Amino acid sequence: MTEGQAQLIAEAQRRLGPKAVVTDRQEIEPWLTDWRGRVHGAAAALLAPASTEEVAEIVRLAAEHCVPLVPQGGNTGMAAGATPPADASALLLSMRRMNRIRSLSAGDRLAIAEAGVILATLHDAAHNIGMRFPLTLGARGSCTIGGLTSTNAGGTQVLKFGTMRALVAGIEAVLPDGSIHDGLSGLKKDNRGYSLDQLLVGAEGTLGVITAVALRLVPAVAGRAVAWAGVASPARALELLRFLEARTNSVEGFELVPEDSLQLVLKHIPDTRAPLSGQHELHVLVEATTADPQHDVSAELERLLGAALEAEIIADAVLAASEAQAEAFWKLRDSISEAERAEGPTLAHDISVAVADMPKFLVDASAQVERRFPGVIATGFGHLGDGNIHFHVRAGSRAAPDWYESEGEEITRFVDDLVTAAGGSISAEHGIGQLKRAELARLASPSRIHALRAIKQALDPLGIMNPGKLVP
Repeated sequence: MTEGQAQLIAEAQRRLGPKAVVTDRQEIEPWLTDWRGRVHGAAAALLAPASTEEVAEIVRLAAEHCVPLVPQGGNTGMAAGATPPADASALLLSMRRMNRIRSLSAGDRLAIAEAGVILATLHDAAHNIGMRFPLTLGARGSCTIGGLTSTNAGGTQVLKFGTMRALVAGIEAVLPDGSIHDGLSGLKKDNRGYSLDQLLVGAEGTLGVITAVALRLVPAVAGRAVAWAGVASPARALELLRFLEARTNSVEGFELVPEDSLQLVLKHIPDTRAPLSGQHELHVLVEATTADPQHDVSAELERLLGAALEAEIIADAVLAASEAQAEAFWKLRDSISEAERAEGPTLAHDISVAVADMPKFLVDASAQVERRFPGVIATGFGHLGDGNIHFHVRAGSRAAPDWYESEGEEITRFVDDLVTAAGGSISAEHGIGQLKRAELARLASPSRIHALRAIKQALDPLGIMNPGKLVP
């Protein structure tokens, strides 16, 4: 522990009380490793403020003593953006005690939620007033609003509602000097220069600490239909999406699930079963919704899938007969990463290319990776409709205790080169964190790198906000 850390800890304990400072190693330990277990950090203390004013006090102390802070929410990120450095040079700043929903308004279609609010909690609260927060993902039971905002999370409804950036109406945050930025008014028009709110979205805690977010709500779902279809290729999957989009505006989820990913889920996740008989190269999970009680969205989706079957766009399909079956379909999709983790080492590449180019990219990139590294298994799943596929490479027969270190970097560079050559992005929704920082420095344009560094230096000249993340 450095002298500055010791002074900060002592002053925080005196000013904020014992609940705000945790130094017991056993309590801190679970929060020192990223979700996939690849990156391990160390920290002398975990700071747990309960209010924006307490966050500001901690940040002022951090600036005074030049102590770096690593903000953390649910610690469900995929790029180790909330993991502290291994040298214990930073303290963890946990936002989990700031878990109040300050307001909900159906009239304004706004919610103001503190950074530590669990996504599923916000879903339930919005539902109780006849509204919905239209962003969801597999980690909704543990991910937090602050983390989702800081990483500009996407999820499975981006096709219709956009990423977190599109759903943020304003932000409250503590800036690196300890001052408080209050942008929670939710104004639709506010043209007072640079948007600090949007600058903080996706900044991964490197420019300040998000303490609360004003979020856009939409009317609650009055009808929902979920279907599972088998298709012969990625090109057929995209053809199905375009077929549906031309005939309805109800589709808000369109997820690609390869056969081998489905088999991993059936192998490792209890109480799962395949929706269709037989095997299909690819599966598509479709969700359609309506806020109009008079609109029979299930009948509409069933009719459209029947037409797609007649047109030989799909090989088979089944419509969920109940909410329980619909959730079972989604469990198959949401459990892919968990099943991969149980199977063995996996390199997760959260990439995007133009939607029209994605089918060809999936086929070509998978073949090139497996040819270049015989024995690995390359597969892509996820949000085909917005061009964001999770392109994962499993170790397969090349698995070894040091696989990440011995081959991981080379494989990732190979994949990222393919993505860049296709005009895509090496980070679609998971952020840069630690794991992609070197690749961002290698592949991004000089102008982008210069701008990132200049913004970071201007707002955080002491470099105390989440060091070693995002900015090369």
